[in-house]
Amino acid sequence: MAVTENTSRGLFKLSGITGMLIATVLLLTILVVLTMWDIAVQQKQATNFYDPAPIVGSTTNVKAQSTGNAKFAFQPVK
Repeated sequence: MAVTENTSRGLFKLSGITGMLIATVLLLTILVVLTMWDIAVQQKQATNFYDPAPIVGSTTNVKAQSTGNAKFAFQPVK
């Protein structure tokens, strides 16, 4: 059985250090973008909190199988 040598190897080719650095930079960029997006969403939603008052104050009016539940639940905060 003949052994063929891999002569196309290279340290700075895409399958070497360069490829590893490109993948690392790409993953770090994705991490930074998602972190910045997460912080922006958190800052926006920190002042738009969920108010359960329409549901808690009138649980006797809410039926389990009713389309009228929409007028008691998930009303925007004014």
